[in-house]
Amino acid sequence: MTAAEDSQRPDDANPPRRKVRSFVVRSGRATIAQQRALAELWPVYGLEPGPVPLDWNAAFGRSAPRMMEIGFGAGEALLEFAGAHPDFDCIGVEVHRPGIGRLLLGAEAAQLKNVRVVCHDAVEVLQSQVAPASLALVHIFFPDPWPKKRHHKRRLIQTPFVQLLARALQPEGVLRLATDWQPYAIHMREIIDACSEFANVATNGGFVARSTARPLTRFERRGQRLGHRVWDLEYRRKK
Repeated sequence: MTAAEDSQRPDDANPPRRKVRSFVVRSGRATIAQQRALAELWPVYGLEPGPVPLDWNAAFGRSAPRMMEIGFGAGEALLEFAGAHPDFDCIGVEVHRPGIGRLLLGAEAAQLKNVRVVCHDAVEVLQSQVAPASLALVHIFFPDPWPKKRHHKRRLIQTPFVQLLARALQPEGVLRLATDWQPYAIHMREIIDACSEFANVATNGGFVARSTARPLTRFERRGQRLGHRVWDLEYRRKK
């Protein structure tokens, strides 16, 4: 091997580090209707990721309080909130295209004007696309609990991510979370309680009653049939 060839070899002592993500893009196929929605409705509701903060006023054509739901799944909670709160602009962040297609179909059927969608990693969205103090409300319902200990590093709710949420929320802004996995509920509470920018709304410093802003989704109804309990948390961004 020549010196030139050797100089082009990767540095074995310092290999590039892969980013640990909190999600795995599933290979589930979108239905024909969802594929149609992704093709025809994305130009109406979709927001493309980029290196600079999104202009919410331009995206929605108005100035209004903004809610962001991270990991909206099939979109049931986001659609219900948007329909019940037309005064809010609602941004959904999701990476799974079939779920996005389903949300787009629901938004079209309900003729919702206050919904937009970003198909991208929520961490990177908060890092580069959300301006400081630009959100009034954030919902994170049933994030993947990654129950195996060796996978805990993949959990979405970690200190750096919570700091991004604190940056994105305006003073007195609200963060709501829910999970049906008790160890993850305790983990989330410990992580967020340790963030000085947030105050736990629960009077006893623990969990809160289920918020009426969170509809009873198919996922939760299935969990109830299996005897699963749900833990809700709510935090307020300090001034």
